[in-house]
Amino acid sequence: MIIYLILFLGLLNWMCFMSSRVLMSLYAIELGASAAAIGLLIALYGLGPLLLSLRAGRVADRVGSYRPIVLGSAGLAFGLAVPYFFPRLGVLYVAALIIGIALVFLNIALQHLVASLGEAEARTRNVSLQSLAIALGAMIGPLLVGISIDYQGHVRTFLALALIVAFSCVAWIACRRLIPHSPRTAKPESATGVSDLLARPALRRVIIASGLVVAAVDLYMFYTPIYGHAIGLSATMIGVVLGAHAAATFVVRTTLPLLVRRLGEDTLMTVSMLLAGATFLLFPFVEQVGLLLLLSFVLGLGLGVGQPLSVIMTYNRAPAGRAGEALGLRFSLVNLTHMVIPLAFGSIGSALGLVPVFLANSALMLGGGYAHHRGSIQERR
Repeated sequence: MIIYLILFLGLLNWMCFMSSRVLMSLYAIELGASAAAIGLLIALYGLGPLLLSLRAGRVADRVGSYRPIVLGSAGLAFGLAVPYFFPRLGVLYVAALIIGIALVFLNIALQHLVASLGEAEARTRNVSLQSLAIALGAMIGPLLVGISIDYQGHVRTFLALALIVAFSCVAWIACRRLIPHSPRTAKPESATGVSDLLARPALRRVIIASGLVVAAVDLYMFYTPIYGHAIGLSATMIGVVLGAHAAATFVVRTTLPLLVRRLGEDTLMTVSMLLAGATFLLFPFVEQVGLLLLLSFVLGLGLGVGQPLSVIMTYNRAPAGRAGEALGLRFSLVNLTHMVIPLAFGSIGSALGLVPVFLANSALMLGGGYAHHRGSIQERR
C-alpha cells in the first residue's frame, strides 16, 4: 500500500508541473510572446535539469530519496507562485528556470525510490504504476487548467497550482516515517564518470531514444496549445485535446508489463517511436476537433510507452550502485534535447509557421525508431 501513497503524492507534483507547461504557453501568448520567445521559455524549463541531473542522481545514490523529494517539492511550489506575485512576461522565464531546477531533484529521487522497491518484475510493475500516475496527472491537469483559465484567469491559476504542490510537500514531511527511503550507496571504486556509462552501447542507445521521446512529448505539449489557439479553439477545448493524449497514455501504460513480456523492451521502444512519428505527420493538417482528438489519442499510445520504458531500461542497464547516476545522465541528455530542439523549433515556427515544427518532430521520431531498431539488432549478433 505504501507504493500508492508515494504515487499519490507524486501525482500532485507531476500534475501541477505538466499543467504549468500548458499554462506558461497560454499566458505567454496572452502577454504577446512570439513563437521564438515561447521556444526560449520551453528551453529554460530544461536548463536546470541539463546542468544538475547528474548531481541530482548522485545525491539520490548517496543520501537517499527523502530530502531531494521534499526540497524539490518545495522549490516547485515556489516557482509556481512567482508569476502570481509578479505577473509579467520576463518573470515567466525566471519561474520556468526555478521549476526546472526543482523538478530535477524531485523527479530523479522519485524514480530512484520507486524503481528500488523490488526486483525485475516488481520493478516493472512499480514503474508502470508510476507512469500511470504521471499519465493521470497529464490527463487531469491540462483539462483543469483550461477550465481554471477560462473561469478565473491565468494568474490565479498559477496560485492554485502552487497551493496544491505546497500541500504535497507538507504531506511528504508528515508521512516521513511511513515512506521507505531508497538505499544509500558508497561511490563504486570502478566509477570513472559519465564516459564509462556512455561507453555501454545498450545504455547509450536507451538514453538517446529517451531524449527523442521526451523531446517529442514536450514539443507536443507546448505547440499543441499554440496550434489550437491559431485555429480558434478555446482554452477548455485545448485542454480536452491534450487530455485525449493523456488518456491514451494512461490506457497504454496499464498494459506495459504485458507488452514488455510479449514484445521485449527494444522492440516495444521501436514500435512506439515509429507510431508517434507517423502521427506527427498528420497532426498539422487537421483542424476538425474530432480528428484532433483522435490523433492526440493515437499519439498518446505511441509516446506513452517510451518514457516509463526508458526508465526501466536505464535502471536495468546501469552498473551496480550507480542507478541514480544513470537516471540522472538520462535526464540530463533528455533536457539537452529539451533545450536545443525547442529553441531551433521556435525559430522554425517564427519563420515558417507551425507545420514544419510538427514535420521535423515526425522526422526525428521516425529516424530515431529506425536507428534504435538497427542498434538492437547489432547487439544481438
